[in-house]
Amino acid sequence: MLGINGGELIILLLVIALVVGPERLPTYAEQLARWVRQARDLARDARGRVDEELGAGDVDWEALDPRRYDPRRIVRDALLEDPAPRAPARAPGATVAASAAATVLAPGAPAPFDDEAT
Repeated sequence: MLGINGGELIILLLVIALVVGPERLPTYAEQLARWVRQARDLARDARGRVDEELGAGDVDWEALDPRRYDPRRIVRDALLEDPAPRAPARAPGATVAASAAATVLAPGAPAPFDDEAT
């Protein structure tokens, strides 16, 4: 917890109690409790929204834990998975013009034009 051991925490709490004073200490304790409740509710609502968007039960929260991130495992899994199927190759001797000629335009139709390619 932020590199503070038990003894240091007790000393800090005593100093805070002395500085704040017994009159204002209950007010600050209530305010701290309210902030903790609001943070807990915010986290619960965020998790509920994620479950709602992705479907309840579909999220494996343990798999998304950053402490389980291991680059070696990710690379190994990526290398071992089956590659995506490739597009069929053109027949030997076929030219680009022959494959383009396969597209037949209706009479009087304008030729295809890609304005982003120019």
